Amino acid sequence: MSRVRTLEADDVPAVAAMFQRLLRKKAPPPPTSLTDYIRRLYLEAPFCGGGVHSLVHENGEGKVSGFIGVHALPMTFNGRKLRAAVCGSLMSEDRERDPLAGARLLKAFLDGPQDLSFSETANETSARLWTRSRGTALTQYSLDWVRVIRPVSFALGVASRRIRIAKVFDPLASVVDNIWRRHLGPGRLSWSALPTSGTGQKAANVREIDSIQFADLLDPLTSQYALRPDWKECRLDWILADAMDKPDLGDLVFCAVSSPTGVRIGAFAYYAKPGGIGSVLQIVAAPGQAGHVIDCLVDDAAARGLGGLRGRVQPALLEAMLGRRIAFVHAASTVVHSRDADLLLATTDSQAFLNGIAGEQWCRLIRGRFT
Repeated sequence: MSRVRTLEADDVPAVAAMFQRLLRKKAPPPPTSLTDYIRRLYLEAPFCGGGVHSLVHENGEGKVSGFIGVHALPMTFNGRKLRAAVCGSLMSEDRERDPLAGARLLKAFLDGPQDLSFSETANETSARLWTRSRGTALTQYSLDWVRVIRPVSFALGVASRRIRIAKVFDPLASVVDNIWRRHLGPGRLSWSALPTSGTGQKAANVREIDSIQFADLLDPLTSQYALRPDWKECRLDWILADAMDKPDLGDLVFCAVSSPTGVRIGAFAYYAKPGGIGSVLQIVAAPGQAGHVIDCLVDDAAARGLGGLRGRVQPALLEAMLGRRIAFVHAASTVVHSRDADLLLATTDSQAFLNGIAGEQWCRLIRGRFT
């Protein structure tokens, strides 16, 4: 008889093999680095335990046939401490023999002791399972934003994810992009590219900082949210160290943004690889300052030679992004579940700080390298 139980150390090789097959779309066996990382992330990390566990599904033969990866996230709601659980990988095989394995895993997870459950990487199948389990899909948190800086480099960056040889055209792309951008007038808004003069907005100053300084800015710059991570309890040192170990995405750059008078108004963290598409991990901004912070991010990426930027939307940033030639796409849904109506209202009313560091985008299972 099939059952759901807590992940144990002996299950990790089977989970890694499943991850390799179903999510990485590669033939097993998985590399040792992937197996070791799954063990470290779901069994040994500082946010493991405390009643919040990753789970496996066993089929009738006692074989691991499904998995849901979970880590705890300390949060506060109007000053009240609570515990959230972030759902990462949700996968099951033998769907023809046992089509309800995924649903059993999700139900067991949602029945856990956490006050709030959420995921920011739910595909269409997972999102349907969440909503059928009385979860809610948050439209305003479920969009990716895209800004083109160098159009030819951007196109090659997209193509190179499928066709590696496309990168040989990078030198030619740089020449064409420079000509294209010079023909755009200073400060001109264009969907196709960013002028060589940048956004034209000089109302703020940018300074590169380290991960410790960035972590110190998260609490004051998210204080306006009713529901947010308890940054002092989140082990940001562990999370940011993990986030920095994604060499294929480039260096993880941390920057602080200040007004001309020196008042700190925002910060951002993004992966920068010249000629590539920068992946934005997090943007934080003081109320009313999101536009200035976004402009500084785009200008900083242009100065580092990036072809474009892509990141996850926060509702507080959405209004500022409109009119800045930023496009939006839907790749995955942010979904939430709670038995506390006030917590749910905070998420649906855009009063929650979710996604990015307050989620799972920092995790190496998302676009990390395992060889």
